[in-house]
Amino acid sequence: MAQALDIGRWDLECEFNNTDHRTELNGVDRLVVRRGQPFTINLGLQSGAYQPGTSSLSFVVETGPQPHDQYGTRASFDLSPTMDTSRWSAAISSPPGDMVALSICSPPDAPIGRWNMTLGGAQRFEFVLLFNPWCSGDMVYMDNEEDLKEYVLSQDGIIFRGNYKHILSTPWNFGQFESGILDACLRILDTNPKYQRNPGKDCSGRRNPIYVSRVLSAMVNCNDDKGVLLGRWIDDYDGGVSPLFWRGSVEILQNWDRSACQPVRYGQCWVFAAVACSVARALGIPCRVITNYLSAHDSNSNLVIERYVDETGQPVQKSRDMIWNYHCWVESWMARPDLESGFDGWQASDPTPQEKSEGVFCCGPVPLRAIKEGEIAAKYDAPFVFAEVNADVMTFLRKKDGSTEKVIASTLVGQKISTKSVGSDSREDITHLYKYPDGSDEERRTFEKAAHKNKQLQQEENAGLHLTIKVSTEMRKGCDFDVAAVVTNNTSSDKKCRMVFGSRAVSYNGTLGENCGFKDLLNVELSPGGERRVPLRLNYSKYGGALTEDNAIRLAALLIDYGTRQAMLAVRNIVLDDPEIKVRILGEPKENRKLAAEITLQNPLSEPLENCCFSIEGANLTGGQTITERLGSSVGPGEEAKVKVYFTPTHSGLRKLVVDFDSNKLCHVKGYRNVIIGK
Repeated sequence: MAQALDIGRWDLECEFNNTDHRTELNGVDRLVVRRGQPFTINLGLQSGAYQPGTSSLSFVVETGPQPHDQYGTRASFDLSPTMDTSRWSAAISSPPGDMVALSICSPPDAPIGRWNMTLGGAQRFEFVLLFNPWCSGDMVYMDNEEDLKEYVLSQDGIIFRGNYKHILSTPWNFGQFESGILDACLRILDTNPKYQRNPGKDCSGRRNPIYVSRVLSAMVNCNDDKGVLLGRWIDDYDGGVSPLFWRGSVEILQNWDRSACQPVRYGQCWVFAAVACSVARALGIPCRVITNYLSAHDSNSNLVIERYVDETGQPVQKSRDMIWNYHCWVESWMARPDLESGFDGWQASDPTPQEKSEGVFCCGPVPLRAIKEGEIAAKYDAPFVFAEVNADVMTFLRKKDGSTEKVIASTLVGQKISTKSVGSDSREDITHLYKYPDGSDEERRTFEKAAHKNKQLQQEENAGLHLTIKVSTEMRKGCDFDVAAVVTNNTSSDKKCRMVFGSRAVSYNGTLGENCGFKDLLNVELSPGGERRVPLRLNYSKYGGALTEDNAIRLAALLIDYGTRQAMLAVRNIVLDDPEIKVRILGEPKENRKLAAEITLQNPLSEPLENCCFSIEGANLTGGQTITERLGSSVGPGEEAKVKVYFTPTHSGLRKLVVDFDSNKLCHVKGYRNVIIGK
């Protein structure tokens, strides 16, 4: 007859198990394990001894407020002679005696989240179960160790901003293992409306990374729910901070968690994407932030962006369709058993609230291969993502009498799609994962499949005139510099034209600000084969007060041929460089030893900087907190702003110290320094 083990005490072996499951950076004060992989607990018997074949022990595991065997949120099982990693199972791995080493395993498709386990109907303990990309049976399985280090374990990274001709690297502290972050991520799942409506069904859905990533896409924004971030795309951040204020996800998730799930103000696309990446990695889903340059926002799903300009070349807003300088979203790695074969791997999802999907502001996940092949019926939201990288652009001139005519304009969409390289801070171009080369037979077939008739049929008209915008090689904030519109006459006849060449401050999402310089030439004459260069001087005294925090200026040249009445438009956005932040590490970096860093920035402007402040943070460097150092005096032109900060690294390895400099005239300049912490 089987004899139940009489348990007196137990040890969850948190340090051993968490290290074995690669969760030790969450801390070792509680059990955090990955599904489909055994973990070990030690039992001390109050009486008797374990005897193979005669000793018994029953187990019950439950998750969520409505656990049920049918939903996979509850399971009961007994000791087995051997482990079975395909289901909940337990086996003794120690010799007979009064101390018992017990191995327990969850199935690789168990719902993630907080679980309770009851031993022998009496002893009860809690543990956290995460996705396991190291387990071949898990839908998020990834078989490359270097990729896993980057996309699951790396706590910092680079997000690419700027524009496609001038790409800027912005450091980011994902901080998914910092204290309290995993709890905040689990709270996001418990706060989502699907859980509130039907917690039993929602907890069951957490076995599926497709479901979880869709929930995260909705919950990182707060448009329909008690989500994490409120977006704002105007230069008025009352009641919050500029999206450029943030250096990482930690403070955002902490603020949301501590404020009873009130949305954090404010975010823009790279902040939404970075927070979503932090949450996905915390839960065990391989994830990366990507940037799509010249990203189309197609609001009516016709795969065409319609733009209107007036007779001075300035945009006239008639449509919600826009082209953003860049747009960030995330890709998560998972199998797609809900689709036909061939769609496993990277899936795009977008937490920035743009359009509704199934009545909620969320987008994805959709396989990259579906976008590349034009399979726009694939779940979820393939048409919107396809348009972001492939939409056609049609430009119209709106005349004073209200009539419109088509303008010849060469506009690209979906360029230099970028993400951080594995194991380095360099940029990896992943455009080929989203689209075939422009003009290729494969691209044409893709458009046919996607019924993208405009792109398929449109022939670029050529009036014989060529218009382009040239810029200086170096354009730094605070400097004066020249740009030029260049028109070439490729016809065999004389041409007489009007050229309007203007510049305006612009935000990264295409919203226009104040004028930075303007020319209107009524008589531009060109002989056959001739060229005319129209320069425009951009002076800091004029553009300095107009710039938004994005440091971007839109250059637009409109050319009207008096003979044919044909209009041509050339547009180019430029991004001005901020000064470099220099970080010097003082002393030898060692685990649990105080370390100093000297941080400097030189004022490049012709006026003093007031209210100067450095903010510094880094995963496992600054204890999950932000170090803030304010300067007591102004920094004159050409002078250096300098501070020294102290911090104590808590873990060895390669870490990123992320720095933000802010002042009245130079706002949220970013810098970083990679630091190798020794043991």
